[in-house]
Amino acid sequence: MMYLKKPLWSETGNGDESAKMEEDYGAVSEVVTSLQQQRVYREVTLALRTGLRDASAEFSFLRVRALRSILKFLRSVAESDSTIQLFCQTQSISQLQVVPVLFQHSLRESGDDYGETRVGDLSHVLGVEPKRLTSPSTDDEVALALRVLEGCCLLHPHSTALAHQHNAIQVLMNILSTRGVLEQGACLDALISLMVDSSFNQMDFEKCNGIMEVADLLRDKQVDENLRLKCGEFLLLLIGHVNGRDTPPLATIHEDTRRLLGEKSASLIWAASQFGSTLDPQQRLTALQIQARRVLESLDLY
Repeated sequence: MMYLKKPLWSETGNGDESAKMEEDYGAVSEVVTSLQQQRVYREVTLALRTGLRDASAEFSFLRVRALRSILKFLRSVAESDSTIQLFCQTQSISQLQVVPVLFQHSLRESGDDYGETRVGDLSHVLGVEPKRLTSPSTDDEVALALRVLEGCCLLHPHSTALAHQHNAIQVLMNILSTRGVLEQGACLDALISLMVDSSFNQMDFEKCNGIMEVADLLRDKQVDENLRLKCGEFLLLLIGHVNGRDTPPLATIHEDTRRLLGEKSASLIWAASQFGSTLDPQQRLTALQIQARRVLESLDLY
């Protein structure tokens, strides 16, 4: 069996020499740490440049592949505080910002796709440059883009401000009311991440009558049960975040919930919204799911 030798400065000997060697080792260690940080930063920027390039492609299958790659990248970033900090640094560089690319491509309004070319408009034919046609976003693409948006906002709080510049709440509310269950579930999670500590996005949510939209889905027994549970979780998280607030935005959220869901269900949501603040993340998630189920059951009794 092999053993590593002890470093020379650990041996007993002349005090001055030992101190000098420790000082030299400290300097070398700082250089190594700096080089390591630079290497990780280069890897982060390379991953972002590659992912964002394909996330801007004309074809949906290329954008889907890029979004999967970016989502995997964000999950790896979240594993340590140092890589989160590096990611936040990259988001101050416009060419590396993820959120704008999402809204310019995968989360574009449907009218901005093929339908934007009017009948009789031949400028793209007669012009020098050929018109770039972008394939519309598929269900999987929209859902992935929403997951990436959620991750960006959770890792980099300023991403909520970037999203606000692209009318994020309005775009997501349109998705919630027109898309399928897959996108709607991802949309609810993204909405929460957008509104945490963002008064601008909260005001936009209020202007869009967001509470009413979510409550309508929650009450509708024809809606997929898992989506209804997700709506319950959304209200629990949102009301827990703004609990006790008596100033705009969302100052009337308790009254709105009572009016839309009834006194019993609203009271249950208010009481349960402060679930398990001392629990670990997995226990909090379990508690959230249990409380959402109770909210749903309270509605279905009437």
